[in-house]
Amino acid sequence: MALRRDPYVLVVGGSDSSGGAGIARDIETISSIGVRTCLAVTALTVQTHEAVMEIHHSPPRLVAEQMRAALQANEVAAIKIGMLSTAEIVVAVAGVLRENPQVPAVLDPVLASTSGRALLKAGAIAAMKRDLMPLCRLVTPNLIELALLVGSELAADEDGAVLQGQELMAAQAQALLIKGGHAPGPRSTDILLRSNHAPIRFDSPRLAASMRGTGCMLASAIAAHLAKASPLEDSVRKGKRFVFEKLQKNAAE
Repeated sequence: MALRRDPYVLVVGGSDSSGGAGIARDIETISSIGVRTCLAVTALTVQTHEAVMEIHHSPPRLVAEQMRAALQANEVAAIKIGMLSTAEIVVAVAGVLRENPQVPAVLDPVLASTSGRALLKAGAIAAMKRDLMPLCRLVTPNLIELALLVGSELAADEDGAVLQGQELMAAQAQALLIKGGHAPGPRSTDILLRSNHAPIRFDSPRLAASMRGTGCMLASAIAAHLAKASPLEDSVRKGKRFVFEKLQKNAAE
């Protein structure tokens, strides 16, 4: 019974048989920050570090019931959402968030794998913007995902990315963290956008190291710190530092 009182992050996402991303990376990250995890699995995938061969979607009702069971069983202090696969799963997850408005949710809008395989079916982006994003405390798109979410070309520079982010904020997103990992240049800058706040930039040197699952890792680290009652800005700063240190370690190996 003592475990029930520990803070948990409910991880909602897909499995990755390679262990490089998805719920395996989420659990690893959240646990290393000292927070427990519980799960709602949205999809089973067959993949290596190079390619995704098969995707089997969970029934939407099953996803929602996994979430409800986890919330009933544990003291869930934050929710981290990754791969959702279909519009029906997006709507099911949104329904559970509406039932639990006191729990902050971090959405990593996983639209495609590193190898380019689509991980969200056509039509689901509109459902994500309409039904899910307004319920999430933070949405963490990279530059490619940001462009797809607003239906535009890839932003040419940081100012263009901020304009796209502000357009997405107009779709009632509470806060956005625009990830700069795909941008050129010697620095990697993530930009936090919130209503009635000036943009906040989180800057770090761009490392030569390459690592799968960094998007999962960042959103999970932020959710873990939110679960430990850190404010959003502090959670983002700590999450970015966590990913940078992991990449730094990877580069040194």
